[in-house]
Amino acid sequence: MSRFATLATTITHEDIQKAVARGHGPNETPVLTLSAESRVKGYQSICLPLTTANWRERWKNMCIMPSTGDGGNEEVIAAEKEAEAWRKSPSFLLDEVTMTRLDEAEIVVAMASEWLQLDATDDWVRHDSGVALRQEVAYASYLNIPTVILPPPRNRSHVASYGRIVNDCLKNAPYMQFSVRLPIYDPAVFQPKESPPLKSDGDMNSSGASTSPSSSPNALIPSSSPPRSLRSSKAPEGELNATWEMWDVIRTLCDYNVRLTLTLDLTPPLPANAGVLNRWAAEPVQHIFLPASAFIANVKGYPVLPKGTQAFIRQSMIHRPTFILSGATSGLHAMGGESAYAQYVKHLEKSSPVVQATKTDGTVEYFAQGYQDYLQNPLQPLMDNLQSITYQTFEQDPVKYRNYEEAIYRALLDWPDSERIVICVAGAGRGPLVARSLKAIERSGRQAFVYALEKNPNAFVTLQGRKTREWGSSVELIFGDMRRIDVPEPVDILVSELLGSFGDNELSPECLDGAVRFLKPDGISIPASYTAHLAPLSSSKLYNAARENKDLKSVETPYVVMFQNVKILSGDDGGAGKRCGPKIQECWEFEHPGKDVTLDEKGLPLTNSHNVRSARLCFHIPHAGVMHGLAGYFEAVLYGDVGLSIHPHHKDHISKDMLSWFPLFFPFRDPLYLPSNSELQVSIWRLTNDRQVWYEWFAESFLPVASVSPPSEQAEDISGPDGSFFSCTSTHVAMPSPVIDAIDAFPLTEPRPRQASFDSVKASSGVVKIGQTSLHNPGGRSSWIGL
Repeated sequence: MSRFATLATTITHEDIQKAVARGHGPNETPVLTLSAESRVKGYQSICLPLTTANWRERWKNMCIMPSTGDGGNEEVIAAEKEAEAWRKSPSFLLDEVTMTRLDEAEIVVAMASEWLQLDATDDWVRHDSGVALRQEVAYASYLNIPTVILPPPRNRSHVASYGRIVNDCLKNAPYMQFSVRLPIYDPAVFQPKESPPLKSDGDMNSSGASTSPSSSPNALIPSSSPPRSLRSSKAPEGELNATWEMWDVIRTLCDYNVRLTLTLDLTPPLPANAGVLNRWAAEPVQHIFLPASAFIANVKGYPVLPKGTQAFIRQSMIHRPTFILSGATSGLHAMGGESAYAQYVKHLEKSSPVVQATKTDGTVEYFAQGYQDYLQNPLQPLMDNLQSITYQTFEQDPVKYRNYEEAIYRALLDWPDSERIVICVAGAGRGPLVARSLKAIERSGRQAFVYALEKNPNAFVTLQGRKTREWGSSVELIFGDMRRIDVPEPVDILVSELLGSFGDNELSPECLDGAVRFLKPDGISIPASYTAHLAPLSSSKLYNAARENKDLKSVETPYVVMFQNVKILSGDDGGAGKRCGPKIQECWEFEHPGKDVTLDEKGLPLTNSHNVRSARLCFHIPHAGVMHGLAGYFEAVLYGDVGLSIHPHHKDHISKDMLSWFPLFFPFRDPLYLPSNSELQVSIWRLTNDRQVWYEWFAESFLPVASVSPPSEQAEDISGPDGSFFSCTSTHVAMPSPVIDAIDAFPLTEPRPRQASFDSVKASSGVVKIGQTSLHNPGGRSSWIGL
């Protein structure tokens, strides 16, 4: 396969036993034989259990005690002594591990014992499972195994214990990757555990715990394959959130450690809720576990995946995951054999829009290879002189300059007949806009002259060369800062490319304040206006990248980023009461020439206060998520209906495949958890003094509630439409549980008739605050753009 995805196959204990039965050379082992066979079949790695059934049996005999009620039982005492000795110095016996040599482990992704319950209800089972996991991690580290896949969390109530143990493993094995195996949903998370515990002779209780059934629940160690009900059941929205919320607890307890990743288990059928599935795009998915049972047979009998799973896997190529195939040799499907599963995954990779865009010349994805989710500091155009390579990079954007040329061309056609039209290019750089202006002049057939202003002394040398070779007397060059120099005559059309990823973040308003004075009263500015837009964003990768330097400045600096492993958390439906705006919202606008600006005798603003802006935005959060920052975009009107845009919903209609700008990322120092159906209020300011411009940002989260005031004759008995006690007098009726996603928050059920109609209850909606961030970058203490 290509670099977007790799393939691994699962090796089971049965596979190892079959390899033993076949025999092997004196210097080979069953694992080496299976590794070689897997490589021949095209797999890049194998996924192998680290331990055998013998280890499970010994652990059970040590740590799970018979409930005899006889504290002096010799067998129990002996087992307790053995358990204590093991706890003091954990170690394996030879027949308890699947590998003993370094060469066996070369292409292995190890699987920790799936029967370990790091989040068991029983304290001692939880404790001894943690000891066992540390023992397995130490042995994997001894064999130089780079990655260990951890057993899935099973108990929402004790998932914090799971996360604590994983965090301990991360500290004890500083060079090892850990991947939490997790189904996208698990209907059993909040259900009583009904599967029977492991038994030998009689009931079993954990070692060291009370033998009283009421005080020591039985240890439950489920089998490695999910129950039939788990495979076939349709997941409610709350269950879909539950597994993600367990992951969020685990990675938060591990402080977003970059060595902790996800193995998404696609054994259960995927739901159709795209909003829930999209949240995994923002998570560090390293492996995707894909069993043969997840495939269905097509009309010819070959294995294929359901359409929803196909779409999910195609989109998952952004993670460049390893697909772990399981059961490919089981003969589950009539046609194709083992190779059919790998071939199908390769087909999904080739047909993935993510892969196709990256391989298509001229697309943003092709241009930005290597820059996905890479934080870049915005340019300081007034303080710094750009290098030639930077100019060259931006000049590779044909879309931007094509639109600029079209805007200039239309402005020339609309300008009244005149003997001579004056165009001024403010900030000419190495001359691409000058060249496009001359092309527009030629296309329009109008008589025009171009002034080219540039303050960069190095770029000005390049401009002189181009004037000599290409432009001649049709262009006059002027060196200096547009805010301080003058042009020989009034200008009809002012052209500039000073925009940043947020529109105004590279000081286009301040620069053009100095240049619009060149315009005649009826002159045209290109661009005419531009707007900044924001949306709440989740991305553990960007969050970790922003705090990598471990200082305040790094998490209070806006970054230019080509987004990839991100999820926009907001929705478009406006939430309860329609208080919220669209998914991506406008913050503010700048127009040129500006209106109502107080100028001095030179035509320059007296202060920069007119460029101060602020916005307060309200977003609806339909699905639970964690906000790590804000995504910033811009749109610009060049002239008429010609524009530029990096707005995700508009860019393909306005300036498709434009390369010059990536979005802006405003990080938050601490993640903010947002429940389903919550509201997020974001405040952002653009501020300035005599020397600098900077941004400050802040967010608050709320849950909608309804205040109920029933009529007096109904005050004694107020029940919900389903007959349940939903509220009482003088109480707040909460919106549906934050665990339930918005799409199914209000199921369409037929209410039972009641004596007192619920419709007659008067309700007014409100919100309850549940969280907030700190104010970021106050006073421009960490990041600013110099004037």
